[in-house]
Amino acid sequence: MEFDLIARHFTRATPGAVLGVGDDCALLAPSPGMQLAVTSDMLLEGRHFAPQDSPAGIGHKALAVNLSDLAAMGATPRWATLSIALPAADDAWLAAFARGFFRMAELHGIELVGGDTTRGPLTIAITAIGEIPPGQALRRNGAQAGDDVWVSGVIGSAAAALAYRQGRLFMEQIDAAKVLPALYLPAPQIALGIALRGIATSAIDISDGLLADLGHILERSSAGARLEFAALPVLPVLQAYLHEPVARECVLAGGDDYELCFTAPAARRDAVRAAAETAGVAVTRIGHITSGPGLTVVAPDGQPLPVDKTGYDHFDE
Repeated sequence: MEFDLIARHFTRATPGAVLGVGDDCALLAPSPGMQLAVTSDMLLEGRHFAPQDSPAGIGHKALAVNLSDLAAMGATPRWATLSIALPAADDAWLAAFARGFFRMAELHGIELVGGDTTRGPLTIAITAIGEIPPGQALRRNGAQAGDDVWVSGVIGSAAAALAYRQGRLFMEQIDAAKVLPALYLPAPQIALGIALRGIATSAIDISDGLLADLGHILERSSAGARLEFAALPVLPVLQAYLHEPVARECVLAGGDDYELCFTAPAARRDAVRAAAETAGVAVTRIGHITSGPGLTVVAPDGQPLPVDKTGYDHFDE
């Protein structure tokens, strides 16, 4: 049964691997002179997605969140492994999941080279592998005082969609429809990460919330930051709800954006904008790195904005 499921839904040609699905291990040969970037993420039903969510959407998101980590390092995606625990062998669910997974994989040139299946609570674990030239990885520890802080795309939409779904944020149905895709179909910023090689001094993807993830850069870089709340890029439909504390929390600490937050010297602003144009992605300068510790968000009136929550806690009940 297990091998039939694998063969039916997950065995595809892998011309970029020495050996793909079908043996005890995959055999991979990185391109000459390249380093491997490896990341793993796990998604659990009831924690990261709901039982009623589309299996195709779950397949898309499960791979997208891993590719977002590669994007944050400036890596080019190459391969992935996929392990799934299933309550039962549900052929229709797996077929739809595989459609979403492989649609994302084909978009970014990823080959599935192995994995595992077993019975258990619905859990998806993916390891994604990319390549990057030595010395060009975007890391978290390079931010310097005076660097600009940038984000790609818009933030807060996915968290607002979840808050709406949970009944914590009232939105008109027509407005909610504009933020829901961000929750279910995130787009990893692979092209931007690659374009920022040699320009950005640090980078991270926004998975747990802007303040929490930027906080990781500040911790590793022994620096602080000052952000302008009015500069944060949000959809116009969400802008209309920012008088609500929960909406402001979605923007600052909601997570699930999978945009890039990165730093670069002020002298490289033109290079950042050129990289963004090459990648076809909008970027916004939202603040700057400070020499002293701490992260301050400044309200439009110039006063520090009180922040009760900085991001998603994986162990919070």
